[in-house]
Amino acid sequence: MREQGRETRPAAGGRVRSRRKQEKRFGSWMQKKLVVLFLLVLLAFAGLSIQLIRITRENGDEYTRQILSQQQYDSTTIPYRRGDIVDARGTQLAVSETVYNVILDVKVIREKEKLDNKDYMEPTLQALDQYFDLNMSDIRTYVDTHETSAYYVVTRRVSYDEISEIQEAMEEEGSQIKGIWFEKEYRRYYPMGSLACDVIGFTSSDNVGAYGLEAYYNEELNGTTGREFGYLNDDSTLERTVKPAEDGYTIHTTIDANIQGIVEKYLKEFNEEHKDAVRTGNGAENIGCIIMEVNTGEILAMASYPDYDLNNTRNTDALIGNVMVDAEGNKTKQYITAESIAEMDDTTLYMNLNYLWKNFCISDTYEPGSTAKPFTTAIGLETGALTGNEVFECNGSLEIGGHTIHCHNRWGDGSVSVEDGIAWSCNVALMKEGMAIGIENFSKFQQAFNFGLKTNIDLEGEARTASLILSADQMTTTDLAAYSFGQGFNVTMIEMITGYCSLINGGYYYEPHVVNKITNANGATVENIEPRVLRQTVSESTSEKIRQYCEAVVMRQNDTRITGRTARPAGYAIGGKTGTAQTFDSETGLRSKTDYVVSFLGYAPADDPQIAIYVVVDRANAASQDDAKFATGIVRNVLTEVLPYLNIYMTEELSEAEIQELEERQLAITNQYTQTPEDEDLDSMESQEPQEDTGTSEGNSQPAWMDFPIDPETGYRVDPDTGEYYDPDTGDAIDGQWTALE
Repeated sequence: MREQGRETRPAAGGRVRSRRKQEKRFGSWMQKKLVVLFLLVLLAFAGLSIQLIRITRENGDEYTRQILSQQQYDSTTIPYRRGDIVDARGTQLAVSETVYNVILDVKVIREKEKLDNKDYMEPTLQALDQYFDLNMSDIRTYVDTHETSAYYVVTRRVSYDEISEIQEAMEEEGSQIKGIWFEKEYRRYYPMGSLACDVIGFTSSDNVGAYGLEAYYNEELNGTTGREFGYLNDDSTLERTVKPAEDGYTIHTTIDANIQGIVEKYLKEFNEEHKDAVRTGNGAENIGCIIMEVNTGEILAMASYPDYDLNNTRNTDALIGNVMVDAEGNKTKQYITAESIAEMDDTTLYMNLNYLWKNFCISDTYEPGSTAKPFTTAIGLETGALTGNEVFECNGSLEIGGHTIHCHNRWGDGSVSVEDGIAWSCNVALMKEGMAIGIENFSKFQQAFNFGLKTNIDLEGEARTASLILSADQMTTTDLAAYSFGQGFNVTMIEMITGYCSLINGGYYYEPHVVNKITNANGATVENIEPRVLRQTVSESTSEKIRQYCEAVVMRQNDTRITGRTARPAGYAIGGKTGTAQTFDSETGLRSKTDYVVSFLGYAPADDPQIAIYVVVDRANAASQDDAKFATGIVRNVLTEVLPYLNIYMTEELSEAEIQELEERQLAITNQYTQTPEDEDLDSMESQEPQEDTGTSEGNSQPAWMDFPIDPETGYRVDPDTGEYYDPDTGDAIDGQWTALE
């Protein structure tokens, strides 16, 4: 047994030693393996570190810029929206609509190509060619020569609809269109085209107003640019700070787009009737019309012809037919044709465009002619030089200061009362009134009527006529004689109508204005502009007599010598005064014997003046220009539509001829307002006349439904705007909802 024990012990000890030897060998091998593995991992980390250092050193800026640009990290500008201009009823005349500049980042595309090892440039350029009308040759040349360009404007001011398709293509999965982004801004747009272009003015591409309201209220219309800032905080998280843009204020004008449209329609009608009559060119060098509220100074309409499209101000087609000006801005005796435009240098072309853009009603000066006679008589009455009962003898001329000055009636008017002097427009009677008034008093009251000074109307470009009117110490008796009937001194249209309103409203001189309210982007009122009386020019008694005398010019019965009968609209009594003035010949320095400015300055209704109207026709395209009917015809046409629109009722009995005329006019007006822009014969101005549904048709007081055409299939009257049907006899809507307005 011991032998067996001795035999087994060595065996056990050998196994232990063998196991320990194996464990010793295993531990050594593992240690070596772990060391090697550790070294390999260490080498790998070292290699990665070296590579990261190299990348950071060589390309860190590029990758950082890409990452941050994708995160919109850098500061961006937020554009403001320029305020709207609206008419008295809220119709938009000028608005700012959102548009986009399409920007191409060449640098980011190239870097993206390097990162992904793909071609993005060609698909991007093909997309631009597909979705926009571009000169791709120029774009490809730019891309090839500006590898590092990060901002290249491919096209400017496109609408959202124009960019929406390429945006969708860019967002598609796997799209290869890269490096395109869209810069938001605003574009000035004029929904009514040329309507009230002289009043509104326009803006340059950087939101700076030019002419009219756009320039005068430029600061109010412009807002404040905002900014968006991006930055990384301590946790490398992108943070944003936004300073929002402040939009501009909205300008609420006193202009009524409907009245404005009526005025412009008849100015264009006059031009079409007279253009190319005796010379190539427009119907007159200038035609202007202002309608003003007598008791507030608010301008309801102001227009001149030729006009221009506010959305395309540099369209040279608008120049054709105009009188040409030279490179210094002086008028010539030539008229613009397509051929002469092609020959103009840049300076001359700009001067002619500038002449077109100016507002004739406030910027151009001329001698007023006989429309100044009521002012002279008012001065005489106010100073006591006249009582109104005087009678003057007119033999056809008067000798004053060594000069023989003729009456328009060379044979003489005989015995002329103060009222006759205005009704017949007798120069001799007015010269005698002037002599009775005297130079000092005459000059003093001219200043009271603001002649020679600006009216300060809130429009850019008003002319000052101080250098074109003599002071008392400069005036001679001959000058006084000429001044008394409106020759020898210059005025603007706005000067004349503003002063005339004070003559007929009791003597109150209101500062003329085109804007009555300013609101902010939220609609809150920032400023109300109330009517402002500056002075009283004449007494109520003098004003009453002037209304009487001016009514005689138009309304006196059985008198063939009154000069303003053709200005009276059917059914209305109005007052006013005609004017005819010679112009100066710039070449001879003498008064022209052929070129005249004719005008009519009036008010309606005669018994209670509400509005004043002034029409000036400067050198009509006619063989004989000295015919006041050029102006009175426009006045009649305009008032025939405007007075019913203003709910001013007829006071005079209509003759059969007048009834027929109104029926024909009403049909024409109805047709005009029911035409659509697709009609080939639709006049451009007619399409720009917004009509407010008042429930009554213009020209009379009948309900609007009576003007709706009858559908031949149903026999019902149908509203062309809404498509709704109405009973042809009662005006009841088919669904029973219509109520006729009285």
